[in-house]
Parts: sequence; C-alpha cells; structure tokens
Amino acid sequence: MFFTRLFVPLQAESMEKLERNTGLVLEGGGMRGVFTCGVLDAFIKNDCYFPYVVAVSAGACNGMSYMSRQLRRARYSNIDLLKKYGYISLKNLITKGSIFDPNLLYERFPNGILPFDYETYEANPAVFEMVTTNCNTGLAEYLSEKKDHRRMMSIVKASSSLPYVAQITNVDGIPMLDGGIVDSIPVQRAIETGHPFNVVVMTRNKGYRSKESDHKIPRFIYGSYPRLRVALSRRVRVYNEQLEMVERMENWGEIVVIRPQKPMEVDRICRDTEKLERLYQEGYREGERFCDRYKL
Repeated sequence: MFFTRLFVPLQAESMEKLERNTGLVLEGGGMRGVFTCGVLDAFIKNDCYFPYVVAVSAGACNGMSYMSRQLRRARYSNIDLLKKYGYISLKNLITKGSIFDPNLLYERFPNGILPFDYETYEANPAVFEMVTTNCNTGLAEYLSEKKDHRRMMSIVKASSSLPYVAQITNVDGIPMLDGGIVDSIPVQRAIETGHPFNVVVMTRNKGYRSKESDHKIPRFIYGSYPRLRVALSRRVRVYNEQLEMVERMENWGEIVVIRPQKPMEVDRICRDTEKLERLYQEGYREGERFCDRYKL
C-alpha cells in the first residue's frame, strides 16, 4: 500500500518519491503501547507496510510483530499473556532486576510460548531500527538486526529497559538502556535516513506535556555512567520539546500523527487488562481510519 495524498502542499512530481520513502515512527510508553498494537494490527490487516520503521521501547517490542507480520501477536502478548502470567510486578524487580520479567518476555515468549516468526522477519525488505540509549555516551543508538536472533532480542530488550526499574542490557559489549531517555519520538532520525515524510504513532493524547520536573541525578545512581546521568537529568525537557515538535510538524503538514483520542486511562505499568483492551481497540479503530483515508 502506498500513499498519494499524505502531504497536500507537495507538487505532483514529488508524489512518486513520497510514496517510496514514507517512514513509520513508533513511540514507546510502556503498557500504553497497546494502542500501537491496535494500530499495527489494522495495518497488517490492510497490507499497509512502510519501507522504513524506527521504534522506541514498547514501540520496538510491538514493531517486531508488525515486521514479522503476525496479526494480533503483540496484543496477545500485552493483554492475554499479561493476565495469565502477571509478568509486571515489584517481585520481579526485587528478584530479577526488572519490573517486567525479562526471561519471560525475551526468551520464553518468542522461542516457545508465543513463537516469533523469525523467517518472515528476516525476509521483510523494510529497514527496522530500534532506539537505545548508550550508557557510556548518553546518546541514542539506532540499531538493526535481521540475522542474529540473540542480538536482535538483546536490542529490543535494551530499547525497552526502563531506567531505575530494569537492568542495563549489553549489546555488542556496550551497556544500554531504554531509547526513550534521549529520543522518545525519533522523527528526526527518520528524516535523516532519507524519509522526508513520516507517519507517527503516538501513545499520548494531543496537547499532552509531562508535568514532571527534571532534577540532577545523584552520583550513587548509575555512578559509572556520568553521561547517562546527564541525559536522565534533562529527560522531561527533551520529551516535551519533542512533543511540541511533533505538533508543529503535524500542523505544517509534514507528518501524519495517529494518537489516542479518548482520555488516557493506561499508565506505563498498567496491569488492568480491561483498560488495556479498550486502548487496543481504540488503536485498531484509529489504524483502520488511517487506512480507509489514505488507501489508493
């Protein structure tokens, strides 16, 4: 599926290039990512695929199932299996170093309980980048892997390793954490890689701004990673600036944004499967609406 009317101001001679180069950007947001699950399932149903996808944290996890074209796999993982296994808990944080059970999510699910279609994923010609934060540099890394299954899972695990409540994950010997620390909405990355127009899937309502306050991270937290502490100390400001950028680009017609329309009732570590199902269904409806509007 290609898009011919995404950016009205473009001249006709630019349309062919736009069709080939439209990118997809997936925000994170923990369990709010079930909205993205719904959007992506609608995309799969309507054969709506993009040549380039860049995803962060929960967006990376859900994007994996989109890239392997496994309809409802991400929904099943985030809702049905959460209800069955209860893989979000303080007990996990104490006993396993992560509030989300890492062994269950990145080993047992993809390799047994909920098999991941590695073959289809590898054969997918689209580029899929996952954003991580390099703990040594405090900068974003944009990583991709199609062949090495272990490295692939390490990348998505690192991208989703929330600071303070998850262990640092090593990728290629480099300590990494959640990509949302420094690049929660990687629209600029998509543009820099040759995709001037993008569809952005958000997990916050329009107009949302974080009311949290940035503060200096004490040295006893991540003491070996001073640049990571700097990145964490300005995380809220950077995220709010990205939210403003997204709304400005949307107003200018430079991107199309798919976001929740109803007031958000799901938080980052929500375990209420009824709320999660409602948010998934909203995402699915918004994905269908997008496909109906922009299909040829």
